[in-house]
Amino acid sequence: MSEIQSLIFLVVAAALLSQLALVMRVPYPVFLVLGGVVIGFVPGLPTLTIPPEIIFLVFLPPLLHASAYSSSPLDLRAQLRPILLLALGLVLVTAAAIALVAHFVVGLPWAAAFVLGGILAPTDPVAAEAVFRRLGVPDRVATIVGGESLVNDGSGLVIYQLAVAAVVTGTFSVLDAGFQFLLVSAGGLLFGLAVGRLLLPLWSRLRDPSIVISLSLLIPYGVYVVADTVLGISGILAVVAYGLYGSWRSTNLYSQASTRIQSYSFWQVLVFLLEVLLFVLLGQQLPSILDNIGEYSLVEVMLYAVLLYAVLVGVRLAAFFFEPYLHPVIDRLLRTEYPRASRRERLVMGWSGMRGAVSLAAALAIPLTTAAGDPFPGRDLVLFLTFAVILGTLVFQGLTLGPLVSVLNLKSDANADKVDELTARLASTNRALETLDHTADAESAPDHVSARSRERMREYYEERLHRYESGLSAGGTTPEYAESSESWRSWRRRLLAAEREALISLRKRGEISQEAMRRVERDLDLEESRIDG
Repeated sequence: MSEIQSLIFLVVAAALLSQLALVMRVPYPVFLVLGGVVIGFVPGLPTLTIPPEIIFLVFLPPLLHASAYSSSPLDLRAQLRPILLLALGLVLVTAAAIALVAHFVVGLPWAAAFVLGGILAPTDPVAAEAVFRRLGVPDRVATIVGGESLVNDGSGLVIYQLAVAAVVTGTFSVLDAGFQFLLVSAGGLLFGLAVGRLLLPLWSRLRDPSIVISLSLLIPYGVYVVADTVLGISGILAVVAYGLYGSWRSTNLYSQASTRIQSYSFWQVLVFLLEVLLFVLLGQQLPSILDNIGEYSLVEVMLYAVLLYAVLVGVRLAAFFFEPYLHPVIDRLLRTEYPRASRRERLVMGWSGMRGAVSLAAALAIPLTTAAGDPFPGRDLVLFLTFAVILGTLVFQGLTLGPLVSVLNLKSDANADKVDELTARLASTNRALETLDHTADAESAPDHVSARSRERMREYYEERLHRYESGLSAGGTTPEYAESSESWRSWRRRLLAAEREALISLRKRGEISQEAMRRVERDLDLEESRIDG
């Protein structure tokens, strides 16, 4: 089976495993990793090998950009203190703790030990976010966990890249590494912001959705390559900064609503394919990793993996236990007052520190040899330990995070979210009515728009206004309001179904073209998706 056929097979298998995980209400990374293990051990099934040097280039830029772009800069700024404490402080402590164990217990050289520390330090929110969406945790918990993983990808992988360079070149200095860490990190952030300010305003002049969507994919790759290869700064943090700036300016990026809709759909599919392929690849690597662990016995490396997993979880839980004692000190220094997270929230955030796609990509991207041509020391052992720890966090913590959230009864205020949505809808509807009044009274009102048409439009907006005001006065999601809203949606679906039935009937009789049917069908689909949303 060729490489292309193997890739297609793995993507199909990943899609089926994801659907099975959805049916069983289990975070899909768990099924994908275990499915990859099964594929790797079954004789005759394909084994796909991706060259290490292209792992970062192919997978990381779009995944990091998508995570940054989907984040809320305002929410991240509100939780900036804990995010920075976790993404910088905890990452450094975790990398150092892992490196100490890897050097003194496992026996890896210092630089290779820090490579492992940099790989395992950053968290991956995919499995945690799947649980959070299903169970509805407070927004603060989801924001901190997501923001932490977004920033610590950069900080952890900067450590990783510095350590890899030390192994490859054979030279390492703690002082130089610290200076390089600051220089590379700050340079990456500034470069990403600069590219965003320079390029994103130009997007509003583009009209073709295909060109806009293509640029939305290619620019993060370009930002990463220029920052990492040409400027020698953090391409990862550059992409993150560029994505966050794009998130802040997103309402002004697209000149057409259709472009925004198509772009959202494109990125949903792309991120899904990249993530599921990475997780299946992770599981599939196990047989070849086991064949190359060298002088270590399976029992020995399993004990090492359990020890590293315990250190990883222990350091994270200890950090969340210790964090409340830092805030009073920081408050006095900055003359601020930061609201404390509850113990239940800290426990859930501590337990949600799973490792995943980014750690896997970093491990697979370790060079095969040093600059001198010697094999990279302990590469296969690092790969196995990375695999085992990722598997442990995904399976054990991924399967127990949901029950933990349920036992702690850590739920978000669903009414608060609904009230926010209704407030936004009410404000936009009021603005539309004000504009309608203005255009009706203005001398420049279009002559072809009849008074009856304007009246019908007014009735449409006033009906929406009445529904939103009723929802707000009812507190958002009372049973009466929910029942009323569902009745309205059912009524609109029946009307749209009648329109669609007439459309299909015309096409079957050959009275309209396929292209005309597609255009009308698209409008009906957009209207139905708006109702369901």
